[in-house]
Amino acid sequence: MRQEIGQRVCFLRKKKGFSLAEHAKEFGVSKTYMFNLEAGKSKSIYFQILEELQKELHIFPDVLPDKENDESSFRVNHAINRYKELLAKDEEAAEYLLSSFEKGLELLLSKSK
Repeated sequence: MRQEIGQRVCFLRKKKGFSLAEHAKEFGVSKTYMFNLEAGKSKSIYFQILEELQKELHIFPDVLPDKENDESSFRVNHAINRYKELLAKDEEAAEYLLSSFEKGLELLLSKSK
C-alpha cells in the first residue's frame, strides 16, 4: 500500500512538473522524507501532508498508470475531475468547454474516415 501511494505521488508530481526538492519545500519536509515517501520506504505519512497531496495532486485510486491504466486514461480521468471542479464553480464555462470538446472530437473523427 505504501509503495502504491508513493508511486502515485511520484507520477503525479512529475506530471505537474515539480522537482522532488520543490515539492518537499512546498510541503515543509526534507527532500529525503519526500524521496522515502515516493519510494514507499516511509512507515507513515503525516495526515496534513496526505491531505495537501490529495488537494495538490488530485490523488484518486484509479489514476496510477499501469498495464490497465495507461497515460491516456490518467489524463482523461484527471480532466474529468477538473471538469467537475469547473462545473461546480462555473456551470456556463463548463458547458462551453464540454460542448467544444465534443464538437472537436466529431470534427476530427469525421476527417479521419
